[in-house]
Amino acid sequence: MDGSRTTPATLDLAVQEAVRHRAALLVLHVWPGRYTGVFRSRGVVPSPADGRRLLRVAAQRARLAGPELPISTELVDGGAATVLTQYSAQGRLLVVGSRDDVPARTSWGSTAAYLAHHSQCPLLVHRGVITHDGPVVVAASARPSGAATLGYAFREAALRGTRLVVIHMWTRPGAAEGVAPVVVPGGYAGERAAAEHALAEALASWTTRFPEVAVDRLVVPDLDIAYTVARASRRGQLLVAGIGRRGRFAELLYGSPFARPAAMRQAVCPAALVPAGWPVADPAVARSGPAPADPR
Repeated sequence: MDGSRTTPATLDLAVQEAVRHRAALLVLHVWPGRYTGVFRSRGVVPSPADGRRLLRVAAQRARLAGPELPISTELVDGGAATVLTQYSAQGRLLVVGSRDDVPARTSWGSTAAYLAHHSQCPLLVHRGVITHDGPVVVAASARPSGAATLGYAFREAALRGTRLVVIHMWTRPGAAEGVAPVVVPGGYAGERAAAEHALAEALASWTTRFPEVAVDRLVVPDLDIAYTVARASRRGQLLVAGIGRRGRFAELLYGSPFARPAAMRQAVCPAALVPAGWPVADPAVARSGPAPADPR
C-alpha cells in the first residue's frame, strides 16, 4: 500500500481475498528512505512516522472488515518494485493497486507493471471496482505452460460459486512472424477447429477436477482479443491471465495503446496474473483449513 487514493479499495480487496482463502494478511508499506534512485514526486517525501501512521490506519480498517483475520503490518525501506518482488517469493498472493487515471503513463503504474512480469506468486491488481457479480474470466493458453493459469481460474470460480468463461486466442500461421498469413479456401475454419480442439484438451483435466464449475468457451483470433478482454473486464468479477516468458498478455492489460482510451479507463474488475508452475490446491482446503498465523 502506498497511501494513494486507491489504497482503501485495494486494502478491502486484500482483506476479502485473505478471508476467502483463509490466509493471514500482511499489510506492507515501502518507504523510500534509503532508496538511491531518482525521485519523481514533486511533493514532500513522507517520513517513516507517516508510514507507520498509514499502517495503523490500514490495520484498523482491515480488522473492521475481517475481525477474525490474522493481520500484521510491516514498514520497509527501498524501491517498491524490488521489495514487493522479494516478498512475493514468500507469499500466496500479492495484492496491489493500479493508477490508470494518468493517461501519459502505463495504465497500472510502473510498480504494478514491473510486478506483472516478475512476481513469484499470483499478483492481484485492483483496477477500479470490486464486484461479486459476473463470472470469472480467464485468458487461456492451450500450451502446458498455461496449466497453472487455468487451474487458478477454476479454483477461483469454485470458491466464488460462479461460472468460468475461458477465452482462448489463436494466431493465424505467419502472423506471429509479422507477415501476412497465407489464406487458403477453408483454412480459417480449419484453424479455428484446431484451436477449439487444443482448448478442449487443455480443459479436460480441470473440468474433471472441478465438476461443479460451469464452463463457457470462447475462441477468438488475435485481432479480437483486446476488445474481447475489455468487455470481459467490465462484466466479470475477476480476470485471470498468466505471467508468461514474454508477458504479451500482461502488456495488453497494463500498457497497450488499446488500454489508454477512456473506454478502457472505466472501472473494471481486478486482474490476477499467475506465474507458470504455480500449484493449485482444491477449494476444500481453503474452505476448511485453518488460517496460518504467519503470512510468510
